[in-house]
Amino acid sequence: MSNIKPLQAQALFQACDPSQFDFDSTAELDDLSEVIGQARALEAIHFGMGIKKKGYNIFALGPAGTGKHNVVTHLLKQQASSEAAPCDWCYVNNFDAPHKPIALGLPPGTGRKLHDDMKQLVEELRAAIPALFEGDEYRASIHELEEELKNQQERAIDEVRQAAQQKSIALIRTPNGFAFAPARDDEVIDPKEFKKLPDDVKHKFEAEIAELQEALEHILRMAPQWRREARERIKQLNAELAMSAVGHLIDELREHYQDQDEVLKYLDSVQEDVIANVDDFRRGEEEDAQVVIGPNHSGGSFRRYQVNVLVDHSDSQGAPVVYEDNPTYQNLIGRVEHMAMMGALITDFTLIKPGALHRANNGYLVLEVYKLFQHPFSWEAIKRTLRSGEICIGSLEQMLSLVSTVSLEPEPVPLNVKVVLVGDRMLYYLLYQLDPEFQELFKVAADFDDQMERSTESQQLYAHLIATLAKKDKLRPFDRSGVARVIEHSARVSENAAKLTTHMRSICDLLCEADYWADQHGRELVNAEDVQAAISAQIHRGSRMKERLHEHIQRGILLIDSSGTAAGQVNGLSVIDLGNISFGVPTRITARVRMGDGDVLDIEREVDLGGPLHSKGVLILAGFLGARFAKECPLALSASLVFEQSYGEIEGDSASSAELYALLSALSGVPIKQGFAVTGSVNQHGQVQAIGGVNEKIEGFFDVCSERGLNGEQGVLIPPSNVGDLMLRRDVIAAAEQGKFHIYAVETIDQGIELLTGVPAGVPDAEGNYPHGSINHKVAQQLLKFAEIRHEFGDLKKDHDDGAHHDKDDD
Repeated sequence: MSNIKPLQAQALFQACDPSQFDFDSTAELDDLSEVIGQARALEAIHFGMGIKKKGYNIFALGPAGTGKHNVVTHLLKQQASSEAAPCDWCYVNNFDAPHKPIALGLPPGTGRKLHDDMKQLVEELRAAIPALFEGDEYRASIHELEEELKNQQERAIDEVRQAAQQKSIALIRTPNGFAFAPARDDEVIDPKEFKKLPDDVKHKFEAEIAELQEALEHILRMAPQWRREARERIKQLNAELAMSAVGHLIDELREHYQDQDEVLKYLDSVQEDVIANVDDFRRGEEEDAQVVIGPNHSGGSFRRYQVNVLVDHSDSQGAPVVYEDNPTYQNLIGRVEHMAMMGALITDFTLIKPGALHRANNGYLVLEVYKLFQHPFSWEAIKRTLRSGEICIGSLEQMLSLVSTVSLEPEPVPLNVKVVLVGDRMLYYLLYQLDPEFQELFKVAADFDDQMERSTESQQLYAHLIATLAKKDKLRPFDRSGVARVIEHSARVSENAAKLTTHMRSICDLLCEADYWADQHGRELVNAEDVQAAISAQIHRGSRMKERLHEHIQRGILLIDSSGTAAGQVNGLSVIDLGNISFGVPTRITARVRMGDGDVLDIEREVDLGGPLHSKGVLILAGFLGARFAKECPLALSASLVFEQSYGEIEGDSASSAELYALLSALSGVPIKQGFAVTGSVNQHGQVQAIGGVNEKIEGFFDVCSERGLNGEQGVLIPPSNVGDLMLRRDVIAAAEQGKFHIYAVETIDQGIELLTGVPAGVPDAEGNYPHGSINHKVAQQLLKFAEIRHEFGDLKKDHDDGAHHDKDDD
C-alpha cells in the first residue's frame, strides 16, 4: 500500500497574520508613493522617457486590469513636469498662395498674443482708414486730381474747338458725343444752304472736318489713358494714406516680435496686403458682411488677417501629456473643416483644427492599441508621422483619391513626440512579428507583470496600497483583519500562495464591494467578514452555471461517482471560465482496451472536440506504455479514451494523468476508487507535472462530495509542484482537518495508482520483472497476452493465405 500521506491543513492555505500589521485601520497609513510589483516595467518606461533617439517609443504590454494606463500616465506627468513647455503653433494666411497656409511655431503664450494683436490691428485699421479717407485733405486731393483730369480733357477739346473756329467750323456737343458742322459768323450753316454752296467750298469743308475729326478722335483715345493715370495717382495717394495708417501700427507689432523672424515676415505680408486692398477697409460693415470668403479670396473679408491658434501653451506647466480616447485618423493628425455657403462647401485656414499629435508635440502621446486598430488608417498615420517627423494635415478623401476638389494644403508642422502605446501582450507580439516598421518605431517594451512576490515587506506595501485605493475612492478604512483577508484573496487570484496579484482592477472592485457590505452591516471599518461577504457575493453572482451542473450531477444526469470502485474509470477535473468567475467540475474519464496495433485512440480528437494540447497529452500515454511494458515485444494494444458526457471542446493536458490511470486500470482489471478525483499532466517517464486552476478543481470535486455526504474516503490527487498554489476555501480546509476529505501530492503515476486502487504499483527487479500481483505486473501480463494473441493470429492468417495460394497453384 502507498505510504503517501494527505497534506496537512496548514499546507492547504497560506494565511496572512493580521498581527503583523502595527495599525488599527488603513486611515493611519500614508498613501503609497511608488508602484509596487512592476520594477521591470518601470525601468523600461524610465529608459524610454530618458532616451531621445528616434524610434525609442514605448509599448506598455501586459494583462488588462494591471493598471498600465494609470502607471504610464503618472510617470509621464512626473517626467513632463520637469521639462519646458513646448512652443505654440498657429496657422496664418499665405497671401501669395492662400491654399497653402503658413505654420508658425512661437514661444509658449505668444500664439494667443499674436492672435489678439492681429485682431486689435484689424479693428484699429477699420476705424483709422475710413477716417483718413473721409477727411477734408483727402477729399481735396481727390477733387484736385479729378479737376486736373477734367481740365486736361477740356483743354484738349478747346484746342480742337479753336482750330475749328479758325476754319469756320463749329464743334457741337450732342447727347451722342461731339460733332463738327460748317459755320458762318459763329452760326451753323443750315444744311439747305450748305447744299447751295459751290462744290469746291463744300469739298474744302469736308476735308477740314475730316482732319478735325481725326484730331478729336485722338483726344478721345487719350482719355482712358488719362483716366488710368488719374486712377494710378489716386491709388498711389490711397496707398500713401494707408501706409500712414498701417505703417506705425505694424511697426509697433514688429517691436513686440522682433526676435521672431517668421512673424516679422508675416507682418510684412500683412502690410503689403492691407495697402493693396485698402478699399476693403473703406466699406461699411453691411457691405463687408456680404463678401464671400474662401481660401483663394483676396478681397474684403478680414478673416485673412486672423491667426488660427492651433495649440496654445500659455497656461501649460511643463511638457504636454495627451491621452486620445478616440484615435481616429482626423483626431490624430487634425482636419480641415468646411462651412456651407450659398450651396457650396468652402474653407480657409481658420478652419484648420488640431489633432492629438499637435497637442502632444514636444511631449507625450498615450494611445490604446486596441482602440487604435478599431479606426482605419490610424495606425498608418502614426507610423507615417513618426517616420517623417512632421504632421501633414490632409483628408482621407484626398489620401484615397476619392475627391479632386480644391482644398487647403497646410504647411507641415515639425513633430517631436514620444508615443506610448498600451495593449496586451498578444497584440505586441503580433505587431512585432508582422509589421517590420513596428520594430523600428517602438523599441522599448514595458512588460507589466500580473504577479508580485509575497513577503513580509510586500504585504506591508500591499496594506499601503489598500489604504491608498480606499482614500482615492472615498471608501471606509480597512482594519487589520480586512487587509489580511484582501491579501489572502490576492494570493488566491494569482494562483500561487507565494505571490500577490497586481491586477488592480479586481482588487479595486473587491475593496468597493467590501465597503458596501460594511455599510450594510453598519460598521465604520471594513473587516475580514465584509471582505469575505464581497468575495462570496462575487462568486454567487456568477454561479448559475456551476449550480446547474452540480444539480445535474446530483440528479444523475451527469454521471459522476464519489464512492465505490470501477475498473477503467476515473474522475478527472477541469476548470470552466465564465467571465471573471472560474469553477471546477469533475468529469468521468473511461478507458477501454483490446488487442490492436499500439494505438491509443482519443475519441475527443477524432470528433474534433479535443484541442492540440489535449491530443498531445494523450499521445504521450502511448510513449509511456511502450517504454515501460513493450521494450521486448510489440505493443499490441488498441485503447480508446473519452471524456464521458462532454459536449464542448476540451483543451489542455491536465487530465493526461487521469487518462493514464484509467488505462492502467482497464489493462490490469484492478478497479479505481471513485471517491478520488485526479488532476495533473504526465510525461513519458511517468512523472506528474503541474497544472493550472488547482484550487478550483479541488473545490469542484469537494462540493460534489459534500452535497452527497463526506465519508472520509474521498479526496483529490494533485501534482506536488502545485502544493505551493493552494489557497483553498475554509470549508475544504475544515474537512481536511477533520479527516473527511484528503488532498494528496503524488510525484509519479506509480504513487497515484497505488492510492487509487490500494494495490502496489510494483518496482521491477534487476531483470525488469514486476512483483506478482502488482499493478504493473498485471498490465505487463495483459499486454504480453495481447502480443501473443496477435502473433498467433498473424500465424493463422499467414497459414490461411499460404493455403489459399497453394490451392490456386494446384488448380
